[in-house]
Amino acid sequence: MNKDQEGEKIVRTTVWSPGAGCHGGCGVKLHVKNGRLVKVEGDENHPWNQGRLCPRVLALTQYVYHPDRLLYPMKRAGERGEGKWTRISWDEAFDTIEKKLKEIRDQFGAESVLFCQGTGRDIGGPISFLAYAYGSPNWVQLGLAGQSCYTPRLAAMFATQGDYAVLDAGQFYEKRYDAPEWTPPKCIIVWANNPVPTCPDAFHGHWVVECMKRGAKVITVDTRTTWMASRSEIHLQIRPGTDGALALAMAHVIINEKLYDKEFVENWTFGFDELKERVQEYTPERVSAITWAPKEKIINAARLYAKSKPASIHWGLPVDQCPEGTTVAQAIAHLWCLTGNLDIPGGEVIARPAFGVTTYPFSSHELTALYGEEFVKKLTGKRIGAKVYPMVANFRGWAQPDMAVDQILTGDPYPIKAAWIQTTNILGGQAADTRKHYEALKKLDFNVVVDTFHNPTSMAVADIVLPAATFPEKESFRSWWAPLSVVVPAIKVGECKSDWEINLELARRFNPGAIRYKSVKELINDRLKPAGVTFDELAAEGSWMMPPEGHSSKPYRRYEKGLLRADGKPGFNTPTGKVEFWSKKYEEWDLDPLPYYDEPPESEVRTPELLKEYPLVMATGRRSSVYFHSEHRMIPWMREIDPDPIVEINTKTAADLGIGDGEWVYVENRRGRIKRKAKVTPTIHPKVVMVPHGWWYPETDGREPNLFGIWDINCNQLIPTGTQSRSGFGGGAYKTTLCRVRKLEKER
Repeated sequence: MNKDQEGEKIVRTTVWSPGAGCHGGCGVKLHVKNGRLVKVEGDENHPWNQGRLCPRVLALTQYVYHPDRLLYPMKRAGERGEGKWTRISWDEAFDTIEKKLKEIRDQFGAESVLFCQGTGRDIGGPISFLAYAYGSPNWVQLGLAGQSCYTPRLAAMFATQGDYAVLDAGQFYEKRYDAPEWTPPKCIIVWANNPVPTCPDAFHGHWVVECMKRGAKVITVDTRTTWMASRSEIHLQIRPGTDGALALAMAHVIINEKLYDKEFVENWTFGFDELKERVQEYTPERVSAITWAPKEKIINAARLYAKSKPASIHWGLPVDQCPEGTTVAQAIAHLWCLTGNLDIPGGEVIARPAFGVTTYPFSSHELTALYGEEFVKKLTGKRIGAKVYPMVANFRGWAQPDMAVDQILTGDPYPIKAAWIQTTNILGGQAADTRKHYEALKKLDFNVVVDTFHNPTSMAVADIVLPAATFPEKESFRSWWAPLSVVVPAIKVGECKSDWEINLELARRFNPGAIRYKSVKELINDRLKPAGVTFDELAAEGSWMMPPEGHSSKPYRRYEKGLLRADGKPGFNTPTGKVEFWSKKYEEWDLDPLPYYDEPPESEVRTPELLKEYPLVMATGRRSSVYFHSEHRMIPWMREIDPDPIVEINTKTAADLGIGDGEWVYVENRRGRIKRKAKVTPTIHPKVVMVPHGWWYPETDGREPNLFGIWDINCNQLIPTGTQSRSGFGGGAYKTTLCRVRKLEKER
C-alpha cells in the first residue's frame, strides 16, 4: 500500500471475483480516497497481466456502487416470486439459516441439502468448507448438464498423466517472456476457445498474442472465424461436437507418419501400440466427413503441430461439452504426449498449485488429504451419482448435476429439501432445461441465495438473500497454479460480507467442535503454511509470489527429476508411472481405456429425421469481453458495448431465410422457442447459429412471471439434461442442439 500527494491510497491486490466475475489472477492497483474506490488500474509489476485489464475491472466502480446492488441481508416477505423482501440483520439471517438447516439435517439427513455454486468467484474453498462442516456430500454445480466445465478436461489429464497441464506462456516466471528458462512455442493449437476476450481457467488470452509476437504459428479449431482464426496458419471450422474425431485423426497422421517423439514415447509412455491400433479407424478421409473439415487441412494441421517443437495446445469449454467429454479431452491430451511436449519450455507445462497450497480440493485425492479417508468414504456413500458413475465417486467431490435435479423432483433415492445457492444464477445462467430447474427449486422447502445483485434465481426461489462482497472488499487467497496470491481488502460497502466470512460463521454453527478458526485470516494463514508466509506478509509484497526453482510446483521436466511422484522416483503420478495412452484409471472406472468418437445426441448422423425439421446446429456460450456468464448486464459501460441478446447467423443462411441484420427472430426446437436479435455475419458456419448464453434484462420487472425476461430470451430453455457422458462428466449439449430460426412477424 502507498499514498500519493492528494492522500489517495493505493492497495495492490489480486483479482478474483465477484466484480470482475472471472477466474482471475490479475494484479491490480485499487485507488481509494476517503474510503471510496475511485479508480482501478492494472499492476504493471504483476507478471500475469503486466498492467493490462479487461473492461469489467476497468468498470469496477460502476459495479461496486451500483444502485441495485444488494447491501444487507433480506428475507422473503410474500410468496416466492412476488418480489417482496424485508431487511434483516446478519444475526437474524444466520440464526434463521442455522435453525432451518439443522432441522432439515435432523429430520432428513445432511445429504438432503444441496450446496450449489457457479463458476468464477473464489467459491470452491468457502462452499466445500461449508458443505462438509454441515455434513452434506452434495456440493454441485446444479444445472450444469454433465458437469461440463473443466472437470472433464481435468479428469482426462489426471487419468493420462497424473497431473493437470496448461499451455506454457512463461507464466510460471516473474520475468515472463524474458525468463531465460522459457522458450516460446513454435506452434499453438487454439482448440475450441476464443482466448482474446476471455480469461479461461487461469489463462489469459493476451498470452497467446505475446507468443505469436515471438514467432508462434497458430492453428485454430473453431466453428466461428474468430480474431484468432483469421490470423491462423490453418483454421479447422468443424461441426460442433466432433472434436474427438479430429483429435484422433491428427493422432492417426502423427503416428502413421512417424512424427511422434520416439524417445519420449518409448521411455515415458504406456499403451502406445493399443493407441496406434485404435487410431487406424480415424482416417483423415473418414474424419473429414464427420467434422466438415477438409482432409488436407486435417493432415496439414497434424504435421505443423508435430513438426514444430516446442508446441502447445490451449483448449476451451466446448471440449467438455462434446459427447463423451472426458474421452475427447483424453484424445487431445494424447497429442501433446505423443509429440513429447509435456512439461518442457513452450509446451504443455504441468500445473500444480504454487508451493503446494490448495485453495480447495480439486480431486478426491486432495479431498482425502484434507479431510481423511473415513470422512470421504462416508460422503461418497451418499453423494448423488457416485453409485452410478465410478469417476464421480473417485475423481472429484462433485455431485452429478443431471441426477441432482431429477432427485429433487422424484425424491429417489432420498428427498432433497433445501439448496444453498452461492455464486450462481442457476435460472439465468448455467441451467440446461431451465423450466425443469425452476420447478425443482420451487419444490424445495428452503433456499438461501448469496450474491451481489438480485437475479432471476434469487427472485424466483430465495427465502433468504445474503449480500456478498466484491473482491476489493474481502480477504481471500488464490493458488490456482502460480503465483500464490492473496486478495487484499481496500473498502467496505454496506453490510456486505465475503463468501469466506459468511461460510466460516455458518460452518462454526453447524460443526462447532471441528471448526477452530476464529477469523478468515487465521484460516488463510493456516492454508498458506506450506509456503512459509502469512497473509499480511504476502500482501506487503504486492499480493503475490512465485515458487522457487526445484519445487514440484515449478517447471520443467519434473518427471525426470522425481518431483512428480510421492515416492520420489522419476516418472509420472499414474498407476504405471508413465503417461498412459491406455488409461489404467479409465479401466478401473469401467470406461474404455482408449479414446473414441461418439456422435452428439442430436445430429445429422444420429437424428436425420429431426434435422429435416431443425436444420441448424445451435451452439451457445460464446464469450463477451464485457460480460462473465450472466453477470454485468446492469453495468452501463458494459451494456453499451454489448446491448442485446443476439443470434449470430451466416450471411447466406440469413438471406435464404429472409432475415436481415438487426431483425428479431425466433430460435426454436422441440423444447421451446426464444427471441433473439439477428447478427448476420460471414464468420459463423452456414449450418450453425451461435446464441450467447446468460441473458436476462436487469432493467425489467424481476417478479413473476417476468423474472427479468428469462422466459423470453434465455437460450438454455432449448438445452436438454440427461446427455451426460458415460463417465458422468461431460456431454452437456450446449453446443450441439438442433434448431431452426425464423423471422418474427413483427419486430420486438
